[in-house]
Amino acid sequence: MKTALFRSACMGLILVMLCGCAAAGVGRDETNPASDGGFVYEHDPRENPEAMKDIVENPAAVYGFSPDPESTRLGVYAEYDWSDPQFVAGAKKEREAYHASMDTMTDILYAMRADGATLEEMARAVSTERNRLRLAAYEKDPDGLEKLKQSNLETYGHEDGPTPDELFEKYGSWQQVLQKAFSANMGMDACCGLYDEYYQLYIELGYVN
Repeated sequence: MKTALFRSACMGLILVMLCGCAAAGVGRDETNPASDGGFVYEHDPRENPEAMKDIVENPAAVYGFSPDPESTRLGVYAEYDWSDPQFVAGAKKEREAYHASMDTMTDILYAMRADGATLEEMARAVSTERNRLRLAAYEKDPDGLEKLKQSNLETYGHEDGPTPDELFEKYGSWQQVLQKAFSANMGMDACCGLYDEYYQLYIELGYVN
């Protein structure tokens, strides 16, 4: 009798444990970091007004944020499903490739900052490298390269792109020249799960302290 009661109690305990595990797993998708509301950035994008002006909080989104339909810069991307892990994974890969294309600029920025360069010196060096990268991107496209050079010639009076001084005259500060060279949209990084990864860059560019 005691054995039967013991077995019955054990079976009941096992059933409770199994039901609890099943309940914990409801709605959970391991490919989606936010499917259980658990994804949190180490550095909160909500504390960065410059990032939040282009995005909105979205609990259903993979990384908790999606483009703001009212944003002039990212509004066009708001129609996509940012709760779809597969779509967001593709967007993240494209965003990483974009950042990688500017690796030499980032290296220049970090090295010069470490050497104590001034903001103007860094802005001049980075904007010059930006021009070089734009031309190099058309290395295998002679027609595209010719069109770019012609556009630069018509716009700036020379083929290589805007000079640092021309950019300073346009934007009014070396901080702006530096930021525009990278065109870093922190809101898009937040939507793609990259906000923490590039947070140091935001600091270097003067977006956050």
